Amino acid sequence: MDLRKAEEEDDANSTMAAGGGEVDSSFALRSFLDRIPIASIPDLNLSSKSCVVPELKPDDCVLDAINLMYKNNVSGAMIVENVDTDFQTFVNRHIGFIEFSSLVLWSLEEFSNVNAENKISDHGFLSALEQTSQIARTKIGELAKLFLWEPFFPIYEHDSLFHASLLFSKHHRLNVIPVVNSSNPTVVGFVTQNAALQLLLQSSGLDWFDKITDKALSDFRFKDASRPIFIFSDQSLADVLHIMWEEQLDGVAVVGRKTGTLVGCVRRSDVYLLLEDDSIFGKRKTLTAEDFIKSSARTSDRSSSAEVESDRNTLCLKNEQLPEMTAPVSSRNTDSLKQAMQNLVASRSGCSFMVDESGHVKGFVTARDIISVFSPLCMDSRIDGGSFFSTALEQAGCHVEGGVIIEN
Repeated sequence: MDLRKAEEEDDANSTMAAGGGEVDSSFALRSFLDRIPIASIPDLNLSSKSCVVPELKPDDCVLDAINLMYKNNVSGAMIVENVDTDFQTFVNRHIGFIEFSSLVLWSLEEFSNVNAENKISDHGFLSALEQTSQIARTKIGELAKLFLWEPFFPIYEHDSLFHASLLFSKHHRLNVIPVVNSSNPTVVGFVTQNAALQLLLQSSGLDWFDKITDKALSDFRFKDASRPIFIFSDQSLADVLHIMWEEQLDGVAVVGRKTGTLVGCVRRSDVYLLLEDDSIFGKRKTLTAEDFIKSSARTSDRSSSAEVESDRNTLCLKNEQLPEMTAPVSSRNTDSLKQAMQNLVASRSGCSFMVDESGHVKGFVTARDIISVFSPLCMDSRIDGGSFFSTALEQAGCHVEGGVIIEN
């Protein structure tokens, strides 16, 4: 696609939309992004065949779901409902998406809520879960009312970057967007927030894009850029996991207690390590955040070509292409938006920690925050998951009223 030609056409269209006067930048931006097809995302690798992602049913339990995703090395699974029809090939059975990290973090919180610590202290995570049936046997369908599901909002292969940006910015529980085959409801790929940033950066050098992204981060006043949330390096891993769950963060900054400077971070994508090493789970209340970060540092060598290949999977759980926990992405208020985008894309990260000149954490900016810059502000962001999602909520004892999920 000729981006410069598209830019010239959009400049002309936006001038016409404004009646020859002031340019309607929102119209121009939408018009431009609507010309960038999702299929042009690097490494998306859309296939006419179904994307190999595990499927869960609302009646499946938490233990089985975690085991399924862990054994298949995927960070999420589709939730489907039974369709008793001869035409099920042409019926969209998908009703949601659930992440591995959400299930693990929820289980950890429940261990404390049911006073199971004494019972599970000498076990690994999966063994502890098996020992706590009221948690392990909780049905996936029951978790919809706890907002552990992501709604199923697919896009089609022929849809544009505008559609993806709009969904990410307006639905704050949406971390990945399924791409569906246009001829049948088969999921053929996934778009991540990082991939959307990568596609946006292809417009670098175009006048409209540079006018936006050359501005300093401080000009955008992102809501969390001045909200410091961090854990001291001598606090426990359990403290890190708790605040990650409580604040629903992509990552938690770890700072030195004496220096107050950023020394590392723990991300949601690192939660799988509790299943890799039983001793980490057992020591999570005494193991410091700093020791966890250092002990879990990955070597730069690849253990096998198969692992390298698996890293290319968008939903790979054990993704060795992520940066070390000792090297978190950070930005300053004076950095440009484009610099922040480039850093996030290069590191495959979901958030950048805002630091001052001395390295003190002042807040954070997420990939979703940045994507929202390129989305119209006038669009309705109320919850609307469609009939399948509504059915799932009803099974969990909830319903949608006035665009809001309400427990019956």
